[in-house]
Amino acid sequence: MSDCPDLQKMRQRVREKSVSYEQYNFTCYFDDFLKAFFDLTQEYDSLHDFYRVCVSVPLEMLSLSSALYLYEEKDQVLYLVCDSEQGVLQKKVAAPESVILCGEPYRSGESYVLPVWSKAQREPDAPPEEEAEHPPQCALPGGLHGKNRVLGMYSVSPCSKLSKNDRFFFSKYTNRMGYSLHNRLTAMQNIQHLKFINTLVQDIDHNIITPNMFFRLLFKKLRKSILELEGLRSEISKAAESGRPEDTAACAAHCEAIQDSLLLHHGELVKHHQNITLFVESLFRREHFAAGRMILHPKRCFIEKEIILPQLDHYDSRFRSASITVERPGNMLEEEFQLYVDIGLLSQVYANLFSNAAKYAREIITRDGRPRKAVAYGREVIDNFPECGEKGIKFNVFSTGPHLGGEEARQIFQEGVRGKDVEGIHGTGHGLAFVQHVVELHGGIVGYERTPEGNNFYFILPIIQETQAGCAA
Repeated sequence: MSDCPDLQKMRQRVREKSVSYEQYNFTCYFDDFLKAFFDLTQEYDSLHDFYRVCVSVPLEMLSLSSALYLYEEKDQVLYLVCDSEQGVLQKKVAAPESVILCGEPYRSGESYVLPVWSKAQREPDAPPEEEAEHPPQCALPGGLHGKNRVLGMYSVSPCSKLSKNDRFFFSKYTNRMGYSLHNRLTAMQNIQHLKFINTLVQDIDHNIITPNMFFRLLFKKLRKSILELEGLRSEISKAAESGRPEDTAACAAHCEAIQDSLLLHHGELVKHHQNITLFVESLFRREHFAAGRMILHPKRCFIEKEIILPQLDHYDSRFRSASITVERPGNMLEEEFQLYVDIGLLSQVYANLFSNAAKYAREIITRDGRPRKAVAYGREVIDNFPECGEKGIKFNVFSTGPHLGGEEARQIFQEGVRGKDVEGIHGTGHGLAFVQHVVELHGGIVGYERTPEGNNFYFILPIIQETQAGCAA
């Protein structure tokens, strides 16, 4: 027989387990019970089906009712997720007072309540001599992914049908249940993180890397102005030799033009850098990666002054080069009030909407025969949003041009979807999907609507009171 030193510790645990199984004295029926549980948990992949298996096996094989409660760390509440009478619950229902989060099993009336550990430190080899007759006085802090944490509680009834050995068996059963649940939750968290990272890469590419290429254009303009200084030096030398006032004046005018050009390029570089920095800081937050999803940093701000106008200023040169007129609402600033939003992420929402408007706005002929190629923005108060009696704000970004088709309009916010008339126009179809994601994180909705002279993309945000915003932050 092999005497491998590397296997000695594990072989010792196998021997201890073999002795323990003899001491457990579980019947073959309990053996079939565990086989059914493991086979079914491998057969069904979804979390809800896992919950159903947990309560269905004891119901079918032992005619015992059971209920599974899981601790939600965000709410710090123990919720009933599935029982043998209702199946999986679709809405959150808090556990009754008799079921609390704790590390030891106990009896409560006709129920036997056991902890569901993510990983038991060391299983007992025999039933405990004494068991609590009622819930312990204090609960344990819970957690979903830590080691040796109580994920929730499992209740079996009627307790009168359970022998001491049966109760010991269910402590083994909940340990297997908790270990399987822990692995599933960890796998789901990993999948969520991978999806988030994949989406974030698209956000970075669309909102940072692609706009960052604008720096190349600015640097070329800057280099052109710098090279003009060489010609200016030659002009100054000739003017000095000629001694004519008109030559000196021409040099001064040329110098002033170059200075104006350099100041303009510097201003554009500063604005572009500020914009990119804002986007980088809002997309690369540590909390995003820790949670596997975007985490908002809401602050009270004036939407037009702090978000719309800076983005409009950033896109001004593109609108002018495309001969697009920007039409601003006359009363928005005077009537504007503060909202709680994530400035960095909502700035990217407007950046995407203005970028699309700059690319897709087309000239139309108005009803009175005038040509019009324009972008407009505004907002209006909406009643009964998100609930009856509450109010929201609808923010609009309009551009002139042909309407989207019916199928286009229905799918336009989906990932990868672009309009049909986009040939030769750079784009990935990610911008509006990003807009929808960020707006929904704020508790809002997005939409598209035809207008008489073009297309309006809008989003509606709820008006969050200061107390609510403090909780959200």
